[in-house]
Amino acid sequence: MAYDLEEQEELDALKQWWAKNGNAVLVAIVVAIVAYVGVQAWKNHQNKQSLEASVRYQQLVATPSNNLKAIQSLSAQLMDNYAGTPYAGRAAVTAAKANYAAKDSKSAKAQLQWAIDNADEAAVQSVARLQLAAIYLDEKAYDQALKTLDKKHVGFEGLFADMKGDILVAQGKTSDAKQAYQEALAQLDAQGEYRQYVAHKLEALGG
Repeated sequence: MAYDLEEQEELDALKQWWAKNGNAVLVAIVVAIVAYVGVQAWKNHQNKQSLEASVRYQQLVATPSNNLKAIQSLSAQLMDNYAGTPYAGRAAVTAAKANYAAKDSKSAKAQLQWAIDNADEAAVQSVARLQLAAIYLDEKAYDQALKTLDKKHVGFEGLFADMKGDILVAQGKTSDAKQAYQEALAQLDAQGEYRQYVAHKLEALGG
């Protein structure tokens, strides 16, 4: 096929450019392809992990609360092998509840702390923090309970304030407890039954 002079010059320029830059272009293309394949593989892995974790979590939820061994086994699998999914944090809280009911507060506290440090959902972290503070309150570790509540959390402000009030009552700090209950009332649903429960506690203190 014959080219006119202008076309031949453009073709020669293209050949020269490719000779100079062709390898770099090929490398860039290969890198882009590898990156794309890697991203897709990671997404597939994440989807597979999430599906597997969901199945195990459903098994955990369906496990009778008195079957402590099964609860511990399933929750450990989720926490160890599926820590990057939301189900791991939920499993830790579920296991903590079962362990505490079985009088194993040490394991319960460890699992709740794991949820606080590792849970994928802020709500689960907050629930774990509330439950951990409640255990410290039962153990009369009041300073540790307050410290647990005072750490950064998302949501449940009314419940946190109410728990703080309970701890302060246990410490005999009536004035501070009243203030905490008042803060709780300001945050809780005005029509909710729990708000009425907190109001009764405040009234009992003469608030």
